Amino acid sequence: MSINTYILMVIIGCALVTMIPRVIPFLVVRNISLPEPVLKWLSYVPVCILTALVVKDCMIQSNDSLKLNWQAAVVLIPTLLIALKTKSLSMTVISGVVLMAGLRLWV
Repeated sequence: MSINTYILMVIIGCALVTMIPRVIPFLVVRNISLPEPVLKWLSYVPVCILTALVVKDCMIQSNDSLKLNWQAAVVLIPTLLIALKTKSLSMTVISGVVLMAGLRLWV
């Protein structure tokens, strides 16, 4: 299998453009200490991202209305309970994936 050089360069360019904005902030911040208000504000970022992802998957937009995605809502409840009990991101993600796969297999 051969690959076109142009396609390879596009893939490498896309990887760099994607990686640079994610890596540079860590390189800049690791050698300085941030003020307490900034650290407190940054502590909310993971919660906001997770909430946005969960709400996006629980809602279905059709025409001009929003409908509840019942499969996602049914799986959300036990996954949330597992997250609260274990406080482990990996256990939460694995249990959510397994629960959703089981529900889709069953329904």
